[in-house]
Amino acid sequence: MPRLPGAGGHGMMAGMRIRIDAVDLPGLTRPASADGRVPAYGNLHVAVQRRDRPAELLEPQPGDAPSATWTLDCTTSASPNGIEVRGPYVQDRLGRRFVYLSWGTVDGSGVFTMFRRAKLMLDAVPADVLDAAARGGLLVGRLGLTDAQGGPLCARVEPPRITWTAGRAD
Repeated sequence: MPRLPGAGGHGMMAGMRIRIDAVDLPGLTRPASADGRVPAYGNLHVAVQRRDRPAELLEPQPGDAPSATWTLDCTTSASPNGIEVRGPYVQDRLGRRFVYLSWGTVDGSGVFTMFRRAKLMLDAVPADVLDAAARGGLLVGRLGLTDAQGGPLCARVEPPRITWTAGRAD
């Protein structure tokens, strides 16, 4: 079967969107931990952090929202290691790509102060799902944002904490 120009050729760039669908947000407040090591936080918000620009946040959502959705434009290309994902909101550290969800407090003047982050690990997306997403134009990550202690989910996030599926960008 003949190959169409730009149809999955080695190194060819293609557009893709990553949609993050979050549920089970932890609420607007976080009480201090019993041992005092974690302070109390108020007016919690969560947002996607731009690569190398921690102060640039995409669509901050209040911690008590019923759900939150972010859509990130990115590109994909084939490499010897599989599909590479790049974009303004895709972090790249030591060859490991991920999306940061930044948790912070918002003060009376609207200033966001980050106190922790979750790393949605793109290298943990199953290869067949990422391949299908690159073809269809959409990768969807679904996750709950409350950790086992009832606070904001942080640290590395990989399946089964997040479910990745491929879709069509229509």
